[in-house]
Amino acid sequence: MEKILEVKNIEKYYGNKSNLTKAIDNISFDVEKGEFVGIMGASGSGKTTLLNCISTIDKVTSGKIIINGEDITTLRGNSLNKFRREELGFIFQDFNLLDTLTCYENIALALTIQRVKPREIDKRVKDIAEKLGIKDILKKYPYQISGGQKQRVASSRAIITNPKMILADEPTGALDSKSARQLLETFEYLNKTLNATLLVVTHDAFSASYANRIIFIRDGKIFNEIVKGNDTRKQFFEKIIEVQTLLGGDLNDVI
Repeated sequence: MEKILEVKNIEKYYGNKSNLTKAIDNISFDVEKGEFVGIMGASGSGKTTLLNCISTIDKVTSGKIIINGEDITTLRGNSLNKFRREELGFIFQDFNLLDTLTCYENIALALTIQRVKPREIDKRVKDIAEKLGIKDILKKYPYQISGGQKQRVASSRAIITNPKMILADEPTGALDSKSARQLLETFEYLNKTLNATLLVVTHDAFSASYANRIIFIRDGKIFNEIVKGNDTRKQFFEKIIEVQTLLGGDLNDVI
């Protein structure tokens, strides 16, 4: 299998010598093309810091992060911006859609920045909108649509550039249960049908049960890892809860 992500012995420190905090403590793992991987852990476990380092938002103190053969820890300035723009897709908890642009324009923006030809942009926007069931809202503005529709627009924007990997941090956090389920089914579609590679940070066991593999983080280290395999989603959910109990986290956060 083709490795999309290789995380090698990364560490991340915050603060100074008199008040030093180790947020990530020698973490290593790989993600293969077409995998849907969830990262779980209690608040302060380091899971969001880990995602921020992988997404190039933050820098590691030591170690390497290799995405599609490129060591992103060595990239700076325009090279880093170009890599982020062309190789990664982002789905945010608060959608991050521009209210002054229509849904069509929000999805098309990344392609416009890449100077893709208008005819190609139109074809790709309409194609992804059709697949995610939002073709009828393309002319509307974000304030005119529901939370679930906003997340599908955000998902369309993330996938439109054919990124090597899609990253999401608590993507269902701002959604009601119906919208959350719709988004998770969208993720499942992106993964199974479009072969998208997803790395999703979540505290929610129900959301995590849609993934193929879960990496659990505690105190900046990998605590455990489970693979869905041939389990049903319900069986996988129950395994997630079991590990969460061992983690000693607050079960109210995951049930």
